[in-house]
Amino acid sequence: MSVKNQIKALPTNTDVLQIISTQPKQSQIQNGENTETTIPTFGVEDGTKASYSAVIKTGKGDISLTLFGKDAPKTVKNFIDKAKSGYYKDLTFHRVEDWVLQGGDPKGDGTGGGTMQTELNDLPFIEGSLGVARRDDINVSNDSQFFVTKSEASHLNGKYTNFGVVTKGMDVVKDMVIGDKILGIEIEDK
Repeated sequence: MSVKNQIKALPTNTDVLQIISTQPKQSQIQNGENTETTIPTFGVEDGTKASYSAVIKTGKGDISLTLFGKDAPKTVKNFIDKAKSGYYKDLTFHRVEDWVLQGGDPKGDGTGGGTMQTELNDLPFIEGSLGVARRDDINVSNDSQFFVTKSEASHLNGKYTNFGVVTKGMDVVKDMVIGDKILGIEIEDK
């Protein structure tokens, strides 16, 4: 059997979105009838809503994202708070490699930003995954630097916070170079 035939298909961005955005159902009996209702989600205040949309504005185009509030609630809340405050405006992408695009550092060199607790989850790092940079200690992540994978990056699985996925604009991600600016990040509550 060839190596090509042994490789299992990786999930696509659409597959991950379908898994993540499926909200649990709850059966209820009302007036003798069995009905299904969606279990309520919560707002940005506690970061546990199933998903949010974000758009990274750049000079080369927009990068649309879905943020996974249930899988990384503190990280999503932090990202939303920083985006809404204008924190990312005019910061640059300081790291561009064949497999990753990284930005959000106030110093612009990969050493800036504060810290927060890492929120590990089971989401795979596929093309377009949104993750958080971190320190050497797996439990300590950066509070402002984020990255987008340009290809599957399974070596990050279970080691970095995965908190979203690109839904549109991978061509923009792949066109970025070191020093390209983030013009701003817009948040839309889904």
